[in-house]
Amino acid sequence: MSGTLQTTDVIAAADADLLAETASAVRAAGAALRERFGEVVGYQTREELMDALAANDNAALDILRPRLTKLRPEAGWVEDELNGGALPAGEWWVVDPAEGNVNHLHALPDWAVTATLVRENQPVLTVVHLPLTGETYTALKGAGAHLDGEPLRVSASADLGLSIVATSQARPDEDEMVVRRVGSSITAMLFDALVVRTSVPATLHLVNVAAGRIDAFWQFAGARADLLPGALLVTEAGGRISDAEGRPWTPQSESFLAAAPGVHAEAAATLSR
Repeated sequence: MSGTLQTTDVIAAADADLLAETASAVRAAGAALRERFGEVVGYQTREELMDALAANDNAALDILRPRLTKLRPEAGWVEDELNGGALPAGEWWVVDPAEGNVNHLHALPDWAVTATLVRENQPVLTVVHLPLTGETYTALKGAGAHLDGEPLRVSASADLGLSIVATSQARPDEDEMVVRRVGSSITAMLFDALVVRTSVPATLHLVNVAAGRIDAFWQFAGARADLLPGALLVTEAGGRISDAEGRPWTPQSESFLAAAPGVHAEAAATLSR
């Protein structure tokens, strides 16, 4: 038994050191994107838009990929923010080099850089860095969530009618049924919640749930890269995550709900109507 505890302690200590190194890499990538930020990037076609998005991604990935690979050479690598579903066995870096990339191109401040280490399909550490404010959100499985070293805690709200809730829109080329479900869920929340916020990216709503500023966030057909960082942050800050009906959430789920414990059941009931 003592040997097992010692092994667990060693892994936890190694992950804590890894989190610090990951944060350093993510901040460096954020600095590169901050230098590219400030003017609206023009585009007239979808091809031009994709080229502009890729240029931002590559500026960050040129820093993230070698540094994170050096930290965990055996880990796989996922950087497609639109992919979902379970990952193969082992460790994987799930990275969004420019979360909210379209906002960046439009000189809007709502964007970030994220990196999450997933082990056997469970997020074990994550870093979300907001280059324009300098804020860095971190979470380590079993060790809590933090903003620049200060502990985070979800809100104590117990009444959805007094709560601020948020969602993000369906991703490009989404199935029509999903788009309509997003619309109907917003309508339902407009009746039941105090304020409904709708914007992208999802991660920035989720850091606000973890920090207690927003009481609940939901999304349909979510991808790994925009939900895994926030899922770990909210869980480690004392929140609850599930699918929109309140069932256990996995990366294969077709919906996602993160909320303060006091409003989670009520939010799930509203979304299930």
